[in-house]
Amino acid sequence: MNALSLGFDPLLPLIAIAVIGGIALAVLSIGVVRRAPGLILRLVAAAGIVIALLNPSLVMEEREPQGDIAVIVVDESASQNIGDRKARTEKALAAVEARLKERPGVEVRVVRVRPGEGGTGRGQVDGTFLMGALDRAVAEIPRARLAGAIIISDGQVHDAPSDASKFVFDRPLHVLLSGDKSEGDRRLVVVDAPSYGLVGQNVTMAIRVEDPPGVPPGPARVTIRRGAQVEVETLTVTTGTRRSIDVVLDRAGTTAVEVTVEPGPRELTLDNNRAVVLINGVRDRLRVLLVSGEPHAGGRGWRNLLKSDPSVDLVHFTILRPPEKQDGTPVRELSLIAFPIRELFEIKLHEFDLVIFDRYRNRGVLPVQYLANIADYVSHGGAFLEAVGPSFATPLGLYRTPLGAVLPATPTGEVLEGGYRAHLTDLGRRHPVTAELEGAGAPGADPSWGRWYRLVEGKARAGSVVMAGEGERPLLVLDRVGEGRVGQILTDQMWLWSRGFDGGGPQLELLRRMAHWLMKEPELEENDLTAEMRGGRLEIQRRSLVARTDPVEVTFPSGRKAEVPMVEMGGGRAVGNLPVEEAGIYRLKDGDKAALTVVGSVNPREFADVSATDLILGPLARATGGGVVWLSEAGEPDVRLVAEGRDTFGVSGIGGRPWLGLRANNDFIVRGVNELPLWPALATLFLALGALLLAWRREGR
Repeated sequence: MNALSLGFDPLLPLIAIAVIGGIALAVLSIGVVRRAPGLILRLVAAAGIVIALLNPSLVMEEREPQGDIAVIVVDESASQNIGDRKARTEKALAAVEARLKERPGVEVRVVRVRPGEGGTGRGQVDGTFLMGALDRAVAEIPRARLAGAIIISDGQVHDAPSDASKFVFDRPLHVLLSGDKSEGDRRLVVVDAPSYGLVGQNVTMAIRVEDPPGVPPGPARVTIRRGAQVEVETLTVTTGTRRSIDVVLDRAGTTAVEVTVEPGPRELTLDNNRAVVLINGVRDRLRVLLVSGEPHAGGRGWRNLLKSDPSVDLVHFTILRPPEKQDGTPVRELSLIAFPIRELFEIKLHEFDLVIFDRYRNRGVLPVQYLANIADYVSHGGAFLEAVGPSFATPLGLYRTPLGAVLPATPTGEVLEGGYRAHLTDLGRRHPVTAELEGAGAPGADPSWGRWYRLVEGKARAGSVVMAGEGERPLLVLDRVGEGRVGQILTDQMWLWSRGFDGGGPQLELLRRMAHWLMKEPELEENDLTAEMRGGRLEIQRRSLVARTDPVEVTFPSGRKAEVPMVEMGGGRAVGNLPVEEAGIYRLKDGDKAALTVVGSVNPREFADVSATDLILGPLARATGGGVVWLSEAGEPDVRLVAEGRDTFGVSGIGGRPWLGLRANNDFIVRGVNELPLWPALATLFLALGALLLAWRREGR
């Protein structure tokens, strides 16, 4: 295709030419005033000189037409799989592509935005991000060739600007909606939820059940589950109203609270009938009651250990003398304060997280009823630890009191004196309290710990023996009693480790683990199932006191199931992993153990609202001169190319199908240029001289 045009290549700067032309015009004006003869000839001479200085030429361009480019953004997010949306989308895409290909020189670029794609690179894993994908596609196209864009979606887009006036797009944008205008869906909305709460106290979250417009408010049954437990609470709420829910955190660490509402009268998906709230349980202060039966070298070790932790509130009493002892010492000099027995062991006993008796001997200081209160405290979820002394082997030991019902070891009456090294039992190498303790050594080898010189012999009647002494005699026994936990240390010489005697040992770490296990810290559960995301894979960890390699069943958010093989890693841990392909709640089951974990967003935006809508993209399309078409009503639209300034959206006739207009840019590339001078300089010189001579001759008459 060739095109002719008039071009100029001035021989002098335009300002100089303008000055010359101005002078000539001024001279001619004087001649007009004086009515001088030959003005026309002088005008011809001046015009010829000015035109010659402008150097006009005829330019012939060899142009290569450039086709227009239309961008089609196809929404392939998870909500597009609802109903007939996917089929309508593909049918409309095929129709639009076919019509555009019928237009000569039109190029079509299709951008498919899959789940998690199209965002701004911040690592979104849920939601529909079409505008970011459109921006990147348009950025690769020359502006002069962009004809416009068409978005095929259900309208639920999460990166669209809320203000259409801030949407910068100078070409027509059209939206084809794949859903139905009349569709509706019930959904559960978490209005307010705390991110953390105190263990043992209520935390309050608020929900609202929303039905589609037109559905009157009514009752809806809501189920609340805490963690992987079975149903824990069912309540009835009124749709459209806020409802507060109280949840008690019974353990430290993250607790997943799952709330589910029954299906409504109209449903598109049940994925948004469920919400998960992750609440981190924290302990305000660990309240520990330490009762030392008599002063001894290890008593200060217990006190120093507990006082070194700023999160521990320690109440410590040492019984210096039995009440029956009479030596005339004034009462005010016996102790700093009186022993508040009733307040500690009856009124405020259940406020303590852990009760420790260190070398306690039953000498009548604590009435039997109060010892029975401690046993009841353990059965109802409390934690009790006894570090025994030689009195445990005598009738004055705690085993002969009501506390004996919760103690895991029974005394034989023997107290062994002599050096020995504590070692881990086979069970202890798997139990989280003692597994992989520093210096434990390999199985069958001697540990590197220092020696102890006293062991109160006992027989374990319950619980787990995790450490043993000479002759495999129980040394550390852990047990669960009712809802609580009990620990028993059958020696009073653990303090030797803290002094570094004979090389010392990990006393601080052992006692820390033991105290945290007694207080039910999640990371020290001996039979537990957990999972977490690591590098795009779901890593599953099973703790067990028995070596097992049987697989763990995993249920994906979509409902499909898979069995994950587990590999023993030592220390009571078995690990397995599988690639993660879906965002949502993963449920794990291992015999009677169950767990759940959330991958990606806890409550995905993709399913927060799945009803098709024109309220998000409609204003953007109309701001560019485009339009919105509901595929379920209008069918396949027609596509046209229109010139700039013409309408770009409408309906063919009365009741006809809609048409989408895209800009016809008529862009081209110049491949060559031929230039023909129109005012040769020599001819201009002769013309100007001739005109001046004729004018001079005319004036000379």
